[in-house]
Amino acid sequence: MAAVDKMASNIGLGAFSKATDLKKRLWFTLGALVIYRLGTYIPIPGIDQQIFADYFQQLTSQGGMFTMLNTFSGGAVERMTIFALNIMPYISASIIMQLMQAVSPKMEALKKEGEAGRKKLNQYTRYGTVLLCAIQGWFLAAGLEAYAAQSGLQAVVQPGVMFRIGAVISLIGGTMFLLWLGEQITSRGIGNGVSLIIMAGIVAQFPTFTSNLFTGYSEGSVGNGTVIGIIAMVVGLILVICFMERAQRRLLIQYPKRAQQHGGMQADRSHLPLKLNTAGVIPPIFASSLLLLPLTISQFAGNSVDTGSSFYTVIQTLNQYLAPGQPIYLGLYAVGIIFFCFFYTAVVFNPEDTAENLKKNNGFIPGIRPGKRTAEYLDYVLTRITVVGAIYLTVVCLLPEWALRQTGFTLFLGGTSLLIVVNVTVDTISQIQSHLLAHQYGDLIKKAKLKGRMR
Repeated sequence: MAAVDKMASNIGLGAFSKATDLKKRLWFTLGALVIYRLGTYIPIPGIDQQIFADYFQQLTSQGGMFTMLNTFSGGAVERMTIFALNIMPYISASIIMQLMQAVSPKMEALKKEGEAGRKKLNQYTRYGTVLLCAIQGWFLAAGLEAYAAQSGLQAVVQPGVMFRIGAVISLIGGTMFLLWLGEQITSRGIGNGVSLIIMAGIVAQFPTFTSNLFTGYSEGSVGNGTVIGIIAMVVGLILVICFMERAQRRLLIQYPKRAQQHGGMQADRSHLPLKLNTAGVIPPIFASSLLLLPLTISQFAGNSVDTGSSFYTVIQTLNQYLAPGQPIYLGLYAVGIIFFCFFYTAVVFNPEDTAENLKKNNGFIPGIRPGKRTAEYLDYVLTRITVVGAIYLTVVCLLPEWALRQTGFTLFLGGTSLLIVVNVTVDTISQIQSHLLAHQYGDLIKKAKLKGRMR
């Protein structure tokens, strides 16, 4: 065992060069991500790209939903390609299915059926993805036609029903292809395919951000303190995220004593890990989406309203106060994150089910009675650590927004984007280390068999 532990702690380039299966998986993952990036440059039929570039710049001059979607899609919305919706409809459908499992007895029963129930839930999630793609694609195509007519920038070559149908089919095909590609990465590559696709889209904006930062520095519009402050803030947030995402509250679980081979009794012990941030990146995504939705709607409405009317004044005031970086926006953003932290944690973790499973397996928390008392204790502990997790998420997500207001420089790495990038990177590195460790164990077993035969 000592030799195994030493070998596990000394995994390096030598072990990586011998792990042929791991290298195949890495090459497959890189190839799939390259295909994804190529797809972000295939436009939807019927779009004039040059006119749409001016139109998109005008549409996102004050921020809004399209700015966030463009970041997650790696610029696909900016070019209005077949991957414009990215994998986000599938994420939304998955979240809806999780919520339905918490409120619908039928869905909850499917969840408890094991593998068969899981397949049915996955099938329902895919149906929901297609439905959401169709709805979002239709409204996106209709919005393009309406806004283009109002702004005078006709990015749609031939507006009409046929353009909308073609756009919907293209967007559905693009999203479902990305879903299939993500599943292939998960099974034949390294890491979670869906998460890697989202991360690849976010990271694809990094060269543009870096170029804008140093261009502004060379032109004098961005000072030395701003550059150093941005770099220090990003590095500091990465370190905080890495620490907090791996933080756990481990509850001791004890099982009844059992007889050993050489006599005597021994009690089995294990731990129930409770993550500090059980909700993950869902709270900031929900909160930012809800806040940016009124801003996006008001931007569309503002172009069809007379500039001298009182309604236009209300719209402009709404845009001003709900713009990213404004105090009211930051306050509502913080409230939304905290609310969805507790709400989504309650959805994904059920203390009563956990306590019931422990009771069925004769496990118990020392000093706590099995059953209802255990469920109450789990709920008490989870509520306390969720408070810390909510504060952590709020600080990580609001700090870049505050920096945007202070510096006036657009940060492509918002709090949500940074959380996704760091979490996916850490998870992928952990899986690479697991493959290397498994390869090392395989070599150790082969050597042990060889020594046994020599004796």
